[in-house]
Amino acid sequence: MQNVDTQKLSETVDFIRTKTSMKPYAFIILGSGLGGLVDDVNISLSLNYEDIPNFPVSTVKGHGGKLLFGTLNGKEVVLLSGRFHYYEGYSMQEATFPVRVINQLGAELLMVSNAAGGMNAAFAVGDLMVINDHINLFPEHPLRGRNDEKIGPRFPDMTEPYQLELVKKAKDIAAKNDIRLFEGVYIGLQGPTFETKAEYKWLHIIGGDAVGMSTVPEVIVAIHCGMKVFGMSVITDLGIREEMNTITHEEVLEAAKIAAPKMAFLFKELLGEL
Repeated sequence: MQNVDTQKLSETVDFIRTKTSMKPYAFIILGSGLGGLVDDVNISLSLNYEDIPNFPVSTVKGHGGKLLFGTLNGKEVVLLSGRFHYYEGYSMQEATFPVRVINQLGAELLMVSNAAGGMNAAFAVGDLMVINDHINLFPEHPLRGRNDEKIGPRFPDMTEPYQLELVKKAKDIAAKNDIRLFEGVYIGLQGPTFETKAEYKWLHIIGGDAVGMSTVPEVIVAIHCGMKVFGMSVITDLGIREEMNTITHEEVLEAAKIAAPKMAFLFKELLGEL
């Protein structure tokens, strides 16, 4: 098995280049309920996933199904409105395929958002956490298989997967605009079940501040491609109390929707400073 199907990658990139000549600066992945950022983008091209060769299709409520090209605060960007998860049945290579495609189009920066459960006692539902590191607990790895050195190195360095310079910039922007923003470690799990009380406790003990079912594979592939990465979580539920309420996907989406404008503002302002 090869970790990159270069023929499929070329087919998809060539197809998109027949639709646009844009060389995007950033690729933005919108997580659960966080599609509001689209409203701030001056969109020049919208492609349905099913119309793009070799592209997966999102099956999760709260995720769109379009690849959007446009400008945000003066920067050319591509938005993935509806991400793909390993738990949906996709392989790691399929779930992370869009990152490779948009990197081939020229993107230097991956900006990724997600909805996450909080394990930090300081967190409240609706808080934002900029990710400064992650712990990978997925059962499969997106780089497993034969490596093509033309795509990326066999052993990518993961000592700083999230650009700490961007973390600092985001925190400065938040402070200037009275936005409550934390930073912390994100743990990636397969899902699709939400965590048990014991799992939340264990995840916090091993160093996690927030947990979710995405992001980590996409970030690994972005690093493999040589991209810079910025990530942010919206805390949509809490696993830090003895009495935890039942968690539903609808509640997660609602919490994400409420916090989305603050996250969209931070993404937009951060792009403007780069």
